[in-house]
Amino acid sequence: MTPSTVPPSQAEQPEQTGGWVPTRALGRAVLLTGVLLIAGVLLGRVDLVVLAAPFAIGTAYALRRRPAAVPQVRIATAEGNLVEGGELAGRITVGNPDSVDYDLAVVRSRTSPWLRVDRVTIAGVAVASVAPEAGRSIADRPLVTAVPAGEVVDVDLSGTARRWGRHPLGPAGTQASAALGLLVSPPVVTEAIQVSTYPVTDPFDAVEAMPRAAGLVGAHHSRRPGEGGELAGVRVFAPGDRLRRIDWRVSLRARQLHVAATLSDRDAEVVVLLDVLAEAGRSGGVGGTASVLDTTVRAAAAIAEHYLHRGDRVSMVEYGPAGRRLRPATGRRQFLTVLEWLLDVHPQSSPHELYDSVLGSQMLSSDALVVVLTPLLDERSAQMLARLAWSGRFVVAVDTLPIDLTPPRDRGWAEAAHRLWRLDRDTMVRQLREHGVPVVRWAGAGSLDEVLRDVARLATAPRAGAR
Repeated sequence: MTPSTVPPSQAEQPEQTGGWVPTRALGRAVLLTGVLLIAGVLLGRVDLVVLAAPFAIGTAYALRRRPAAVPQVRIATAEGNLVEGGELAGRITVGNPDSVDYDLAVVRSRTSPWLRVDRVTIAGVAVASVAPEAGRSIADRPLVTAVPAGEVVDVDLSGTARRWGRHPLGPAGTQASAALGLLVSPPVVTEAIQVSTYPVTDPFDAVEAMPRAAGLVGAHHSRRPGEGGELAGVRVFAPGDRLRRIDWRVSLRARQLHVAATLSDRDAEVVVLLDVLAEAGRSGGVGGTASVLDTTVRAAAAIAEHYLHRGDRVSMVEYGPAGRRLRPATGRRQFLTVLEWLLDVHPQSSPHELYDSVLGSQMLSSDALVVVLTPLLDERSAQMLARLAWSGRFVVAVDTLPIDLTPPRDRGWAEAAHRLWRLDRDTMVRQLREHGVPVVRWAGAGSLDEVLRDVARLATAPRAGAR
């Protein structure tokens, strides 16, 4: 593990001096020694003075070398990007910059509930562990170790990152004692660091063609002749045709040069629109139940990975008051940028209409495929989908509402109200389909194939201009 990934301002504190205070043990030793000496003098009893001598000598011996510098602590994580369900490797390093040994150093840290620590190792020796299936984290337990003078001790934390997002690891603090427990240092605390955990991408593969493509660098077959891999037919040779395109069989049969005509390969722009106006369901992390936001983020990552792998341009837009957007681009760098962008997605409610500010007429390309990830919990989301369809854009709505979403059964009319809400939502979905907006539930691989085939078929038909 390399702690270089942590900024120095957050990883460690500069060496401090002073600040050591006496403990109650020192107070008791001094008090007992004083009482015995005073009693021995006043009562003229030598035995009391002899009895006080060991306490006085022991205290003086322990304080002969007093520490001057307080301990240092820093926290770091292993290099590399974490993915949901991946192994977490953190390290808390406690240092002793003084020339006096620390008899004891107590280390304690806090972690996000989504970072489950199930094993703690100090200086290579396992000191605490819990079965992963227990679902508990042991990072907040106090850990104790001795720190020799001028050395450092590593406390390794091992566990699992259970959910996507930016999760705090720390803050971590330590407090040391020296002089046989007679002196204690002030608490030294280091700031928390952020552990970026990327969403796991659900298996997704869409084999249907894009409704409309633009540039000449992608993997989709257009209807325009050009340099590509899809055969469009055979035609008579014309000036400018490449010799390697000559079809010799047809040319010999017709006694005239003919060439094989192909369709150009074109790239498409895919806009993934994330509806963040509402959140529902309970997140159980990787392998558990998924909330609306979990399904939205994981589906967005899977769709982006698929189309970027095919050479298309992918952009991201948030339908919320913040209106965050990620410019369209291609390649692996864009995929990593998408993952970083998704880490900051969170639900945002707003009482205002957001269509014009987020999806103005000039903000979306007319040729782009707009994939809207929405739970359809807000009426404005349905209105947004309808307006996108009326503007002549190719829109696909992906339903991200959990299937197992159930109302509380112990709250009177909650169950009846839930059934009425379900009926109203089903009516909304049917109305969207009547307006030409396909609505499909996210189900991983092949989720959008049938819908994309219908959209591609509609793209060949005449359509009204943008309003």
